[in-house]
Amino acid sequence: MKKWITALTAVAVVSGVYAEMSVDEIVNKANQASYYAGKDGKADVEMKIIDKSGSERTREFTLLRMNFEGGDQKFYVYFKKPADLYKQIFRVWKKVGEGENDVRQMFLPALNLNREIAPGDKRTSFVGSDFVYEDVSGRNLNDDVHELAETTDTQYVIKNTPKDPGSVEFSHYTIRIDKETFLPRKAEYFDKNGKLYRTVEATKVETIQGYPTVIESVVSDLNTGGKTVNTFSNIQYDIGLNEQIFDTTNERSLRRPPREVTR
Repeated sequence: MKKWITALTAVAVVSGVYAEMSVDEIVNKANQASYYAGKDGKADVEMKIIDKSGSERTREFTLLRMNFEGGDQKFYVYFKKPADLYKQIFRVWKKVGEGENDVRQMFLPALNLNREIAPGDKRTSFVGSDFVYEDVSGRNLNDDVHELAETTDTQYVIKNTPKDPGSVEFSHYTIRIDKETFLPRKAEYFDKNGKLYRTVEATKVETIQGYPTVIESVVSDLNTGGKTVNTFSNIQYDIGLNEQIFDTTNERSLRRPPREVTR
């Protein structure tokens, strides 16, 4: 009888009774692993922008993030280096509702100017790097149609096609998601002619406070031959950040940055 049950179980697995997760479940778990670890978080980031010839430019900043009910998030980025970016602040209110636009602001202390970044500029360069503004907080899952393109022993490969092709520079992109951690390990972007032109890769991962965490990521521009490397350090989760830091109507936190980013 026991052998018969075992055999029946094996048949059930082969026939798909115990099927893989749906593509939406995979995409949601990957999104949670990438952006929602803990209730809030902090990291110091060294960004190296490397051109085709090997010349380097460096930026250093501190990134704060807080989760809110319903899936919304807010981000606060405080620049420390180089001198021309010192005290510059980038804030994001990420809205996850379908059809909603994120609020993105850049505070320029030299001009005493708090400038809002238009929704149409979310795919433009982030402070001269190969990252785009949208990379900081992540792309809204509702903006794309997701398909499970392939499953390997270690990864799910998801094809993502924009619902509004005219709003982005790519025709589609694929993401390779680690089956164990659900962290996206590599994204590949294809242009309107179907040519691969950009990759985003998590090159180093460590577990911090129980959360699998990317500690190095690399964006490569295959057209220019350049790349940008982000190295994350001093990563902390669940530190009890003050919600006022992220309030996009709060001018005080722009002109008097919180100690979490200045110390």
